[in-house]
Order: sequence, then C-alpha cells, then structure tokens
Amino acid sequence: MNLDHVFVCGNPALDFAATLRARRSVRFEMFVTPDRLNAWYVESGIVDAVSPGREADVEQAKTVREAVYRLITARRLGEEYDGEALAVVNNAARTYPAVPQLTRSGRWTQATPEEALSMVARHAVELLGGPDVPLLKECGNPECTRTYIDRSRGMRRQWCGMESCGNRIKAAAYRARKKSASTAD
Repeated sequence: MNLDHVFVCGNPALDFAATLRARRSVRFEMFVTPDRLNAWYVESGIVDAVSPGREADVEQAKTVREAVYRLITARRLGEEYDGEALAVVNNAARTYPAVPQLTRSGRWTQATPEEALSMVARHAVELLGGPDVPLLKECGNPECTRTYIDRSRGMRRQWCGMESCGNRIKAAAYRARKKSASTAD
C-alpha cells in the first residue's frame, strides 16, 4: 500500500478518520511517525507548517482520529454518540487552534502538532453539528472504510474516489463479467 495521503472525503475530519485504512481487514496505518502526521496536516491544507512532533503527538492524533471515526460512524448510522469519543473530540477542539497570519505573500498558518489537531477536531465538530450530516456515506468498496460527503446529483455517488476505489471495483466487475461470458459460451 502506498504512503500517499488521499483527500477525497470532502472534509478534513473525514480524511483524517480515513488515515487508518481498510479497518475491517488489513488495517493500514498512515501515521507511523511524527513526520508522516505533520505531512498530513500540511498536505490537508489546514496549516502551512507544523513544528516538529514527538511520538506522543502521534498517539494523541490516533486517539482523536479513532474518536472522530466512532462519532462519524454513529452519526451516519443514526446511533447515539459514544460518551468517551465525544469527550476526546471536544477536549481536542478546546485547545487553541493555530492562528493564521497575513504575510507579504498571503496567508500563513504555523502550528504546533497540538494546534493542528485542534483544527481537525473543530472540523469534526462543525461537520457533525452541521447541515452535511445527511450527506455522509461510506465507500461502496467493501475493503474501504472511508466516509465521504456525497454532493453528487441525486446522491448517487458510490465510491470515496474514482482513483482510489471506483476504478478498481469497476475493473474487477468488468473482468468478472468477461470471465462469466467466456465460460457461458
């Protein structure tokens, strides 16, 4: 599996929750080092730079990520929130976020790992307390556990992303159809 971070879910909190991939099978962890975590914060666009992190920052991020995932899943399924998950996300959101600064070349946000994590938690709070809740869907790929915001016409989107899951599933279905057609002859 590659180590590229993917941003196909429509909200940083959803993309953050998706950094533990294939939860129901192989479980592939994206946050293996503080550098990988900080790279996610920058690549996601929530901050422009993050001060060097420690292993404790990675563990805290994983704890918040799992709480966010539990809350997203509960909301998507219409279930009650887990109290512990609520406390974890709300506590992370209470931490002061990074403050954007205006520079000669535009907006710049420098953050500590804790400030960046607070910004992710705040995205989760806004998402789960906002109007996009009815648009939350889980990817149709049985191996994928990403939740995304379906803004397609008629809410007919089936995959988190065509590149990551849709093409793979469609190609497999095509091969299966070709194989069954050739065995039927």
